[in-house]
Amino acid sequence: MVYDMEKQHKLGKLHALERICAILDPDSFREIGSGQTNLEDCFNIKKGQFPYDGVITGYGTINSQPVVIYSEDFTVIGGTLGKTHGFKIANAIKMAIENRCPVIGINDSGGARIQEGINALAGYGEIFYYNTMASGYIPQISIIAGNCAGGAVYSPGITDFIFVIDDISQMFVTGPKVINAVTGEKITANDLGGSEVHAQKSGVAHFRMPDERTCFKKVRDLIDILPSCYEDKNLHYDRKIDRDYSHEFTLNTDLSTVIPEKSNQSYDICDVINGIVDPDTFIEVQAEFAKNSVVGFARLKGICVGIIADQPKYLAGVMDCDSSDKVARFIRYCDCYNIPLITLTDVPGFLPGKDQEYKGIIRHGAKVLFAYSEATTIKLNVILRKAYGGAYIAMSSKHLRSDFVYAWPTAEIAVMGAEGAADILYGKQMKNMSDAEKAAFRQEKIDEYNETFMNPKIAVQQGYVDEVIKPEATRERLYSDLILLEHKRQHDHVDKKHGNIPL
Repeated sequence: MVYDMEKQHKLGKLHALERICAILDPDSFREIGSGQTNLEDCFNIKKGQFPYDGVITGYGTINSQPVVIYSEDFTVIGGTLGKTHGFKIANAIKMAIENRCPVIGINDSGGARIQEGINALAGYGEIFYYNTMASGYIPQISIIAGNCAGGAVYSPGITDFIFVIDDISQMFVTGPKVINAVTGEKITANDLGGSEVHAQKSGVAHFRMPDERTCFKKVRDLIDILPSCYEDKNLHYDRKIDRDYSHEFTLNTDLSTVIPEKSNQSYDICDVINGIVDPDTFIEVQAEFAKNSVVGFARLKGICVGIIADQPKYLAGVMDCDSSDKVARFIRYCDCYNIPLITLTDVPGFLPGKDQEYKGIIRHGAKVLFAYSEATTIKLNVILRKAYGGAYIAMSSKHLRSDFVYAWPTAEIAVMGAEGAADILYGKQMKNMSDAEKAAFRQEKIDEYNETFMNPKIAVQQGYVDEVIKPEATRERLYSDLILLEHKRQHDHVDKKHGNIPL
């Protein structure tokens, strides 16, 4: 087979085959369907004219783990999707399902092959069906390595993780020319659907990378940490480590100084995350979108875990519409594969304001409540500092059946902050006071509220918090819980098909 490598190189891109080889282990790729081609004569296109119909499909390994992969070739009729092209991709996904291994799709296409009419649409339909069949059973990763427009965007949209690449990725339902014709608005393709747009604004992308090589390395890292398929109630250990390592007992004294003395001071939640998980294992997902929440995968003594945390250094860690969507989707992914969820709570509440209400904060926040409640994987929660109001409940509280809830000594569990509580509870009494009297009285009530409510004592007494633990012992406590809960079984069950998550 002769490939037109130079045509892609002139565009600053790798060829479809080069991309496959850069992702997989050396010499591991085996192509499937290389002899398939377009099957119909139509609009000056001859039967058998396009080799492999513009998409290379096959399988290989990543760190010796089997994966199925396909890569659209822009040098063959612009990578457009005809019937054979679409059915080859659908069959690749089906092969991944049958062999219980991840599937990686590299998208670089001009969209549907107009000359093939409804047959092109049939190809897309087959892909969407198998994407949906695979969802929650095997990991699906999409790489946008060129154009991805129109109906083509919905296959990546169904998959689990989307990678975009600076100056290469373009992804939109309706292109700039159509938008200009319909609305009169002028916009560039990059401003409409470039990598930055989807990483920071739309939230469509999960990872934004500076170039193709860096992207492919990140894909390998992600595949390496994720379970390769759904397995019932098993912890997922790193296959490369000695399991005896798990018995080493360590305390991280750095964690005892992370939380600032003043509760209104910010800090970086990643310092807590990296102090709990194994070194250099945390892979953050959607790092540039809804930065008030942090989600990602890591290992804890070799065990794959999902981390969900509030980020105090961005919007004080408050929850809003976008962060709720981000958290809920991540919960559901982890629950699909029985990946234990570790939640680190420091949340002052849901973001107030008419913009959030108009955007549907009720509906978006409800997704988090639903996702945590529905999840049957291991759920562990550590309340680091603030846990106020409805957001306290939403962040994997005992009421949503978290297996264990812990609190650091710095935890503040209450309906709201002391300042707001004092103003509401004693507002009428303070109304006729002088400024000096009001300030002194208000401070007295704030101190009283802090002493009475802003600590984990009441929650511990009621059983809503299992233990107050020292920060430096957090890693060991969580690991012990993972081992205990590995074979847990849910006893609460209602006989139904499924719930109706507020989408």
